[in-house]
Amino acid sequence: MYLDLVFDIPLQQRYTYAMDDKGEAAVGKRVMAPFGRREMLGYVIGRRENLPDGVAVEAIKKIRRVVDKEPIFGTNEIDLALWMASYYLCGTGEALATMVPSGRRETSSEASLDEEVQITEKALDLSEEQQEALERIVAGSAIMKSGPPMFYLYGITGSGKTEVFLRTAEAMLQAGKSVIYLVPEIALTHQVEEAVQRRFGSVATTIHSGMTGSARLTEWGRIRRGEVRIVVGPRSAVFAPVQDLGLLIIDEEHDGSYKSGNTPRYHARQVAFKRCAMQGATLVMGSATPSAEAWRLMENGTIRRLSLSKRLSGGAPPNIKIIDLAGTEGCLSEELKEEIRETARMGRQTILFLNRRGFSYFYHCRQCGYELTCRHCSVSLTYHKQLGKAVCHYCGFSAPPPRVCPQCGSLEAGFAGFGTEMIEEEVRRTFPDLRIRRADADSTAKKGSLRETLEVFRAGGIDILLGTQMVAKGLNFPGVRLVGVVLADTALNLPDFRSAERTFALIVQVAGRAGRYFPDGKVLVQTFRPQDPAITYACNADIEGFYRQELAQRKELGFPPYTRLIRMTARSKQEALAERTIRRLAALLKERLPSNCDVLGPADCPISLMAGNYRKQLILRGSAMSGIHEAVQKALAIYEAKKTNGVYVEVDVDPVQLL
Repeated sequence: MYLDLVFDIPLQQRYTYAMDDKGEAAVGKRVMAPFGRREMLGYVIGRRENLPDGVAVEAIKKIRRVVDKEPIFGTNEIDLALWMASYYLCGTGEALATMVPSGRRETSSEASLDEEVQITEKALDLSEEQQEALERIVAGSAIMKSGPPMFYLYGITGSGKTEVFLRTAEAMLQAGKSVIYLVPEIALTHQVEEAVQRRFGSVATTIHSGMTGSARLTEWGRIRRGEVRIVVGPRSAVFAPVQDLGLLIIDEEHDGSYKSGNTPRYHARQVAFKRCAMQGATLVMGSATPSAEAWRLMENGTIRRLSLSKRLSGGAPPNIKIIDLAGTEGCLSEELKEEIRETARMGRQTILFLNRRGFSYFYHCRQCGYELTCRHCSVSLTYHKQLGKAVCHYCGFSAPPPRVCPQCGSLEAGFAGFGTEMIEEEVRRTFPDLRIRRADADSTAKKGSLRETLEVFRAGGIDILLGTQMVAKGLNFPGVRLVGVVLADTALNLPDFRSAERTFALIVQVAGRAGRYFPDGKVLVQTFRPQDPAITYACNADIEGFYRQELAQRKELGFPPYTRLIRMTARSKQEALAERTIRRLAALLKERLPSNCDVLGPADCPISLMAGNYRKQLILRGSAMSGIHEAVQKALAIYEAKKTNGVYVEVDVDPVQLL
């Protein structure tokens, strides 16, 4: 008896090993096995009676030790990993390592298998639109003919999408099926987790990266054994090994955090499409600001759109106003300050949003033009006043802020631009009598602190909550009357074709926190670019107008969703090596790309130096993925056979950002 193993390495190859001495190894278990000169964790994905052709018995090594008592993955997970390796051009073991929790042993669990689903909380009454959406999803799931049923719950913020998700999940559970419910942020996970636990009790669980490996492995085991029927979590929860998957929900589908930044660079939406197709499940997505890709699929009928147009709970869409920051001193305009005072007098709450942490982010000398950048990355250092340091947000390098210009010694040098720390300082100085809390990656680093902050805010214990995008999406705060977007321009300055889409979505999403229970919500959007289409469409709540204009521009320029992209990046400590590698890859690809595909580059990445590595890129573009995908596979095979040491090549299929 021989077993086929894969390892967490960038190769799609299987390796054949002999059974361990105790005979405990089996498909679906992790094992420790010799690999080269070391011992590595391997994943058993197959068994065979005979050796592969051309392999001698004496060349076969034996598995040393079995990690798991019971299999922790099955054929569904293996098939999905094989597809991911093929589509995302990564190793099969890399895909499995991403899917399977890293814990070595399960912790004790007192949960037991429930005989039937117990609905522990009474569901809310549905509006006509919600009821119609629910009925169409349930009916569509029951009469599936070709391909998985795909629906999009498109509705303004506060229109009750979550309740439709929960009622659809309830129908699936009662039909004996299981449910995966994806949310983009851990901050949102807590809110949805509470709603799901209240509704479904012990058949629901949550898995996310904030848990220890052992805790995740324990929940993974409960899910595989069928003790859990509904799983809530961010991106990685798409791999949860639920029994008899019937429904996969993607809340806030547009969010960029559904795309992994590490190998394999998978997108949870794409994996969800594949899982639903493989297992005959229904896919339901939802957002007030769909991604451009999803909008086009709704337009051409591939995804069925279900619209929710009315705010529930007595709320109404907020009044949104653009404020030109030209000539304004400080971070807050007089109009925004006055509205904060008025909101406080009414006993209501304010959210201030700025998608940039730190105190200030740009050091400049007026005398000689010197700019303070990271010594390891081609980006400016951000001044963090609380730390007393200038910090790189890409590699973590930090240095004391200079007292004079390091280049010419001038005193006419210093930091400019504002981040959440500076906003907090100005707000505390302007409103000393109000209760203020900041929520960003710096202030919520301690485990549980973000959840505690949001709970205090929801209970009315904070007057002004200021923060980055973790306060902008999906959260439901009854007391919020006013939302102030301190600076709407931050994403617009990035050299990326999605920058307008991101700006538009953030403004619409954060504006949606205001007036959810009362028809008097106000949103003030501060900007230096008041005429920018992304800002004007968002502030006029012209959702369809924005997508019409944005898609026309994307079509004209040849960007997704009208084309497909693969980005290849070569990085090295030596710039010449990175340059030589990317040019070699470009030559290999140009020989193999179909005539209807093209190559953009080679060129420096917008952030050309990161963590001491020089970065060069190619962007491959085609009307369909098949042509560019096949060319990249062939080019990589030739490159890997004679690759350059000291260079790492990254492949990003369907990139969501090009920095």
